[in-house]
Amino acid sequence: MMVPEVVSVSARRGHGLGKTVSLFITLVAGQGVAGDAHCGATVKHRSRVAKDPAAANLRQVHLIHAELLDDLAGKGFSVLPGELGENILTRGLDLMALPEGTELAFPSRARIRLTGLRNPCSQINGHTPGLMSALLDRANDGSLIRNGGVMGIVLTGGDVQAGDAVDVMLPEHGRPLKPV
Repeated sequence: MMVPEVVSVSARRGHGLGKTVSLFITLVAGQGVAGDAHCGATVKHRSRVAKDPAAANLRQVHLIHAELLDDLAGKGFSVLPGELGENILTRGLDLMALPEGTELAFPSRARIRLTGLRNPCSQINGHTPGLMSALLDRANDGSLIRNGGVMGIVLTGGDVQAGDAVDVMLPEHGRPLKPV
Protein backbone atom coordinates (compact mmCIF):
# COMPACT_ATOMS: atom_id res chain seq x y z
CA MET A 1 0.00 0.00 0.00
CA MET A 2 1.28 3.43 -0.95
CA VAL A 3 2.01 5.93 1.82
CA PRO A 4 -0.08 9.06 1.16
CA GLU A 5 2.12 11.94 0.11
CA VAL A 6 2.07 15.51 -1.14
CA VAL A 7 2.72 15.78 -4.88
CA SER A 8 2.72 19.58 -5.14
CA VAL A 9 1.68 22.74 -3.29
CA SER A 10 0.29 25.96 -4.75
CA ALA A 11 -0.93 29.42 -3.79
CA ARG A 12 -2.13 32.61 -5.47
CA ARG A 13 -2.48 36.12 -4.07
CA GLY A 14 -5.38 37.12 -6.29
CA HIS A 15 -8.68 35.44 -7.05
CA GLY A 16 -8.90 33.21 -10.10
CA LEU A 17 -8.90 29.53 -10.92
CA GLY A 18 -5.26 28.50 -11.16
CA LYS A 19 -2.61 28.75 -8.47
CA THR A 20 1.18 28.85 -8.87
CA VAL A 21 3.06 25.70 -7.90
CA SER A 22 5.63 26.52 -5.21
CA LEU A 23 8.48 24.75 -3.43
CA PHE A 24 6.50 25.00 -0.20
CA ILE A 25 3.46 26.70 1.31
CA THR A 26 3.09 27.93 4.87
CA LEU A 27 -0.11 27.00 6.68
CA VAL A 28 -1.22 29.52 9.31
CA ALA A 29 -3.46 28.28 12.15
CA GLY A 30 -7.03 29.55 11.84
CA GLN A 31 -6.22 31.37 8.58
CA GLY A 32 -5.13 29.08 5.74
CA VAL A 33 -2.24 29.35 3.29
CA ALA A 34 -0.03 32.41 3.83
CA GLY A 35 -0.17 34.70 0.81
CA ASP A 36 -3.19 32.97 -0.75
CA ALA A 37 -6.34 34.88 -1.73
CA HIS A 38 -8.45 32.58 0.46
CA CYS A 39 -6.39 33.05 3.62
CA GLY A 40 -8.39 34.40 6.56
CA ALA A 41 -10.64 33.50 9.46
CA THR A 42 -13.74 34.74 7.59
CA VAL A 43 -14.92 33.78 4.09
CA LYS A 44 -12.78 34.95 1.17
CA HIS A 45 -14.58 33.35 -1.79
CA ARG A 46 -16.20 36.29 -3.56
CA SER A 47 -19.69 34.78 -3.81
CA ARG A 48 -19.68 33.92 -0.11
CA VAL A 49 -18.38 37.34 0.95
CA ALA A 50 -21.33 38.89 -0.90
CA LYS A 51 -23.76 36.75 1.15
CA ASP A 52 -22.15 37.05 4.60
CA PRO A 53 -18.67 38.57 4.94
CA ALA A 54 -18.54 37.62 8.65
CA ALA A 55 -19.11 33.88 8.07
CA ALA A 56 -16.38 31.51 9.23
CA ASN A 57 -13.95 30.45 6.50
CA LEU A 58 -14.37 26.69 6.23
CA ARG A 59 -12.49 26.77 2.91
CA GLN A 60 -9.01 27.87 4.04
CA VAL A 61 -7.19 25.04 2.24
CA HIS A 62 -8.21 23.19 -0.94
CA LEU A 63 -6.90 19.65 -1.47
CA ILE A 64 -7.18 17.45 -4.55
CA HIS A 65 -5.91 13.91 -5.10
CA ALA A 66 -3.57 13.47 -8.10
CA GLU A 67 -5.58 10.43 -9.13
CA LEU A 68 -8.32 12.90 -10.17
CA LEU A 69 -5.92 14.54 -12.64
CA ASP A 70 -5.07 11.05 -13.95
CA ASP A 71 -8.78 10.32 -14.39
CA LEU A 72 -9.34 13.64 -16.18
CA ALA A 73 -6.41 12.86 -18.52
CA GLY A 74 -8.14 9.59 -19.39
CA LYS A 75 -11.19 11.64 -20.37
CA GLY A 76 -9.09 13.88 -22.64
CA PHE A 77 -8.51 16.80 -20.26
CA SER A 78 -4.96 18.03 -19.67
CA VAL A 79 -4.89 19.49 -16.16
CA LEU A 80 -1.59 20.27 -14.46
CA PRO A 81 -0.95 20.67 -10.72
CA GLY A 82 -2.38 23.95 -9.40
CA GLU A 83 -4.68 24.53 -12.37
CA LEU A 84 -7.85 23.55 -10.48
CA GLY A 85 -7.01 25.98 -7.68
CA GLU A 86 -5.85 23.43 -5.15
CA ASN A 87 -3.32 24.33 -2.47
CA ILE A 88 -2.24 20.73 -1.85
CA LEU A 89 -2.18 17.90 -4.40
CA THR A 90 -1.88 14.45 -2.81
CA ARG A 91 -1.35 10.92 -4.10
CA GLY A 92 -2.30 7.65 -2.40
CA LEU A 93 -5.14 9.16 -0.37
CA ASP A 94 -8.82 8.91 -1.35
CA LEU A 95 -9.72 12.38 -0.12
CA MET A 96 -13.30 12.13 -1.39
CA ALA A 97 -14.02 9.10 0.84
CA LEU A 98 -12.75 10.67 4.07
CA PRO A 99 -15.35 11.72 6.66
CA GLU A 100 -15.91 15.26 7.86
CA GLY A 101 -13.48 16.13 10.65
CA THR A 102 -10.64 13.96 9.36
CA GLU A 103 -7.30 15.49 10.32
CA LEU A 104 -4.27 15.45 8.03
CA ALA A 105 -0.83 15.94 9.55
CA PHE A 106 2.46 16.77 7.82
CA PRO A 107 6.09 16.36 8.92
CA SER A 108 6.32 20.04 9.99
CA ARG A 109 3.50 19.24 12.47
CA ALA A 110 1.08 21.32 10.40
CA ARG A 111 -2.47 19.97 10.70
CA ILE A 112 -5.60 20.44 8.62
CA ARG A 113 -9.17 19.40 9.55
CA LEU A 114 -11.41 18.56 6.59
CA THR A 115 -14.64 20.57 6.59
CA GLY A 116 -16.36 19.51 3.37
CA LEU A 117 -16.40 19.08 -0.37
CA ARG A 118 -15.41 21.70 -2.87
CA ASN A 119 -18.43 22.67 -4.93
CA PRO A 120 -17.06 23.08 -8.48
CA CYS A 121 -18.23 26.26 -10.21
CA SER A 122 -18.58 27.19 -13.87
CA GLN A 123 -15.29 29.12 -13.66
CA ILE A 124 -13.65 25.70 -14.16
CA ASN A 125 -14.91 25.67 -17.76
CA GLY A 126 -12.57 28.64 -18.32
CA HIS A 127 -9.73 26.13 -18.14
CA THR A 128 -11.27 23.76 -20.69
CA PRO A 129 -14.90 23.70 -21.85
CA GLY A 130 -16.67 20.71 -20.36
CA LEU A 131 -14.23 20.30 -17.47
CA MET A 132 -16.84 21.15 -14.83
CA SER A 133 -19.11 18.35 -16.11
CA ALA A 134 -16.15 15.96 -15.86
CA LEU A 135 -15.87 16.84 -12.14
CA LEU A 136 -19.53 16.02 -11.48
CA ASP A 137 -21.36 12.71 -11.57
CA ARG A 138 -24.69 11.26 -10.50
CA ALA A 139 -25.29 8.57 -7.89
CA ASN A 140 -27.81 5.78 -8.51
CA ASP A 141 -30.42 7.81 -6.61
CA GLY A 142 -29.82 10.80 -8.91
CA SER A 143 -28.01 12.90 -6.32
CA LEU A 144 -25.03 14.97 -7.43
CA ILE A 145 -21.52 13.65 -6.76
CA ARG A 146 -18.84 16.35 -6.55
CA ASN A 147 -15.29 15.27 -7.43
CA GLY A 148 -13.52 18.63 -7.22
CA GLY A 149 -11.55 17.97 -4.06
CA VAL A 150 -12.03 18.76 -0.39
CA MET A 151 -11.74 21.83 1.79
CA GLY A 152 -10.23 22.23 5.24
CA ILE A 153 -9.19 24.58 7.98
CA VAL A 154 -5.72 24.90 9.47
CA LEU A 155 -5.47 23.68 13.06
CA THR A 156 -1.68 23.95 13.44
CA GLY A 157 0.61 25.99 11.23
CA GLY A 158 3.76 24.86 9.46
CA ASP A 159 5.29 24.38 6.05
CA VAL A 160 4.10 21.76 3.57
CA GLN A 161 6.05 20.70 0.49
CA ALA A 162 6.12 18.09 -2.26
CA GLY A 163 7.31 14.72 -0.94
CA ASP A 164 5.84 15.21 2.53
CA ALA A 165 4.06 12.20 3.95
CA VAL A 166 0.43 12.72 4.96
CA ASP A 167 -0.71 11.15 8.22
CA VAL A 168 -4.48 10.61 8.45
CA MET A 169 -6.46 10.68 11.71
CA LEU A 170 -10.10 9.66 11.30
CA PRO A 171 -12.80 11.08 13.59
CA GLU A 172 -14.91 8.79 15.76
CA HIS A 173 -18.03 9.46 13.68
CA GLY A 174 -18.34 8.65 10.00
CA ARG A 175 -20.32 11.66 8.70
CA PRO A 176 -19.68 12.04 4.97
CA LEU A 177 -18.31 15.29 3.63
CA LYS A 178 -20.90 17.75 2.29
CA PRO A 179 -20.33 20.85 0.15
CA VAL A 180 -19.01 23.88 2.03
